[in-house]
Formats: sequence, C-alpha cells, structure tokens
Amino acid sequence: MKAKYITLAAAAALAVSMSSCNDWLKDEGPGSQDFDDFFTGGAVAIQTVNACYAPLAWEYNHSYFSEWYFGDIASDDALKGGQDLADGAEAYDIDNFKVNANNGICLDYYRAKYQGIARCNLALQQVEGVEPDDDMTEARKDCLMGEAYYLRAFYYFQLVRVFGGVPLVDFVVDSSERWQQPRATAEEVYEHIIADLKLAESLLWDKSKYPATDLGRATRGAAQAMLCKVYLYMKDYDNAYLWGKKWVDTQYGSEYRLCPTYFDNFTLAGENGPESVFEIQYMADPTSDYGEGFGFTRGTFSTVLCRPRFSRLPLGRKGWGWNHPTQNLYDEFEEGDPRREATIGEPDAASALEVEVNYLGSTYYNRKVAYEDGVDFPAIDHDSRSPLNYRLIRASDVLLLYAEAALESGKDTNAAKWALEQVRARARANAANPSALPAFPGYGYADNTEGLRQAIRHERRVELGMEGHRWFDLVRWGIAFETMDKDQGTYGRSETAEARAEMANFIKGKCELFPIPAEEINLNPMTQNPGY
Repeated sequence: MKAKYITLAAAAALAVSMSSCNDWLKDEGPGSQDFDDFFTGGAVAIQTVNACYAPLAWEYNHSYFSEWYFGDIASDDALKGGQDLADGAEAYDIDNFKVNANNGICLDYYRAKYQGIARCNLALQQVEGVEPDDDMTEARKDCLMGEAYYLRAFYYFQLVRVFGGVPLVDFVVDSSERWQQPRATAEEVYEHIIADLKLAESLLWDKSKYPATDLGRATRGAAQAMLCKVYLYMKDYDNAYLWGKKWVDTQYGSEYRLCPTYFDNFTLAGENGPESVFEIQYMADPTSDYGEGFGFTRGTFSTVLCRPRFSRLPLGRKGWGWNHPTQNLYDEFEEGDPRREATIGEPDAASALEVEVNYLGSTYYNRKVAYEDGVDFPAIDHDSRSPLNYRLIRASDVLLLYAEAALESGKDTNAAKWALEQVRARARANAANPSALPAFPGYGYADNTEGLRQAIRHERRVELGMEGHRWFDLVRWGIAFETMDKDQGTYGRSETAEARAEMANFIKGKCELFPIPAEEINLNPMTQNPGY
C-alpha cells in the first residue's frame, strides 16, 4: 500500500507540475547566474563597454581580414603583394575581382563585426539599469551608453559598405528562436546607423572631457563626423552638410586640428593626437594568435603584413610585403607633394632587385602602417605584432567630407573651397617648395562645380592614400567600373601588363559588393548578392 501511495502521490505531483507549465523544469540550478546578478556596479558597466571596442582590433581568425584588404587592395591604390601570386589566394581574389562566397577573408570580417554588435547589444541592454556608484557617475553612464550606440553604428557601417544589406540585430540573442534574422536592405541598415549615431551624439563627451587615460574612446566629434559620412553614403547631401558644418563649427579648431607635420599622424608618438577623431587602439603584445583566432592578441598584424620583404631586415623588423601601393597612386600625387613620400615607401636600389620585393611590377610599400621611426623599422615584441594604432577617422578626412557635402548639396561652394584649402595648406607647409601645391583652382581643375568635385576627389586620394578609404569612395561615387575595369577603366587600362593579366573583368552591379559568406547563408538562409 505504501508503495502504491507514493506512486499515486508522484503522479499527482507530476500532474500539478504539468498543469503549471513545467515550472520545476525551469528552476535554475545551484551556482547559475543571470544578467542582473552580474551587472551590479559601475566597474562592470565600464568593462562591458570596453569589451565593445575589442573586435575593432581583430585582424586574424582563420585568415587575415583587416579592412584595408577591401579599402586598399580592391582599389586602384594597391596590389595584394606578398611573396608571390600564390601567397594569400583569397586576397588575390579580392585584388582581381574573382571573389566567391567561400572567401575566408569575407567570412571572418563578417563574423568579427557581428561579435562587436553582440557586445554592444549586451551593453545597451544592461548598462542602462546599473545604478551610479563610486566607479560610474550618472554622466559617465550616459556617455558609456553613447559609446555603445556609436560602436554598434560603426560595426554596421563596416558591414553595409562591404556586403550591402545585412541582418539587423539590435537585441541580445538569448535563445535559438531569435538567432535567425532576415536580411535587411542597405537603406534600412543605413537608417539604423543614423538613429544610433544621433543617440550617440546626444550622449557622448567631447574629446577634451576625457582624461588622458581614456583617449581613444568614441567622442561627440566622432559621432558628428560619422553622421556627415553616412549621409554622404546615402546621398543625402543636405543632412551631410548640416552635420559636417556642425563638426566644423563646434569641433574643428577646439577639439581637433590638423597636425603641423603630416607624417606625425602615423607614428607611435602621434597616437590619439590633435588630428585623431577615431582610431583603433593597439599595444605591444608578445603573443601570437596563430591557432587561437579572434582577440587572442592586442597588437596589430598590419605592420608586419605591410612592411617590405627586404632581406637586410632581421626578424622582428622584417615584413611580408603585402598591400603594395600602385604606380597609379604614386602618379596621382602632384610633383613636390610631401604626402607621396609619407605614404609610399621605396626600396633602395639593392633591395629593389630582390625578387620578393617586386610584386607585379610594384616595389613600393605602405609607410603609414609600417611603424617607422624616420630612420629604420623598430623591432616589435612579437615578430607578427605591433603596437601602432590604426587611424580610422582623421580631421582632414572630415574636412574633405564636409567639402564634398557643401558642394554636392549646393549649400556653400565657398565652404567647400575653404575646407579643401585647409587640407592643402598643411601639405603646402610641409613641402620643400610650397609653390608646388597652389590653392584651388590653380593646378589643373576648372573653377566650376565639376572642377571642384574632381579637386576634392583628388585630394581625398592623396591625403588618405593607403588608409583603407579608396575602394569605398569609388563605389559610393559610382565610378568603380569606370576606374577599375581592366579594359575600360582608367586604372585598369594603365596597370602593368603582368598585373592586368591577373585581373578579371569588373561586372557592374556585382563587383561593387562582396558576397555574403556561404557559411552564414547556410546558418541563416538569406538572399545572396547579385552575381555570386
């Protein structure tokens, strides 16, 4: 009887539990935590937002995937480089418009940005509910929220420029039911970016309010600069002009100014300097991420990738010779422009004869990420890692964006000329012969709308050369085919015969974007970009 009673009692209990939605099955086990248990103070909130920055610095997982693979190598500014044609097959495909949906660079780039977005979503969900304390004032909490909004916008901006529309995820994915999300249109992604940036701009601090130990964080000026830039990508020139003007009126000259010496922007000593609007923070690190992947080291791979392959350089100073500047970029500079020497390194006569220094006719290297001290290449703590920051937005970039917006909106041609001249004046002051860089329109451009447009585009190329901007400029201006096609493009037709032999034809309506990675489509079914 007792056994039977127990069985009936158990059955009754089971029925009760089933009628109450199996709550007993959902009880948390010993030692489990939820978000609220963790987010208990300001120090945790700060650490959570700090973590949002980290994926910006990631450059390696299964392959190398720095943004300059797209911004430089896909453009007329650079060739892939490396030891030979076979070195880095997936980068070779990017260089020559042969990319397919299995490209590992595209996959790792895509996934790194969504890691950043996920971290931002967590911060935005949890930090707002944390009470101020000794570690975080109410004002600091607001600013932290602004940083998370800014970074989420920045990650989505990086994605939409490369892939077009992507899934929009602005929440913490905390269940399998929320994991698969539809692909948004590019327009929807840009609108989401704008909304985040406006929230960020209202919450962020000016650069001068941050203590020196916090330099490198997102600022109000960075949000304003990005709003100008994103509106230009949307071809909303009126709003681009309004935000560019706001940056000029409230930030330029007080929070930001041009460095007197151009190359100071690309040195270790010049990090987070007066011209820096936003840059990726790196530090010396003796570890490597080989076999480890995302985020295993805090140094940058770009330095060793882009340093030249000179045999005279010992390990720790020697490079792998990727991202070779083209002769076409070299020729874009006006004679006497000091920015050419600051951008493009040239080997000495003996080094130029080395087979591995020459890639399809180019022996040049990118000086801006090579981490030079003016005499030589300083040794780095690990033979693949450097502490040199990567500059994402400089004041000269914002001035030229503002010039473009002022011109294209029809709001203020004089403002466009003024902003253009700010950038040229610094280059002129650095030149051995200042008369070599006259003010607009005295150097081959007519004093009319089209002449000013071409002058601004020229200035963006020589001022920002080898900084990862060129490809995206060509696409948003709608001149990628006219520039890049090997048969009809101004660059394609002028490249060396050996480089042209490797190029595929540029297909309009396809090659402006890169394919959504096939592995991502398998996991989250969505429409592929046209032509892939």
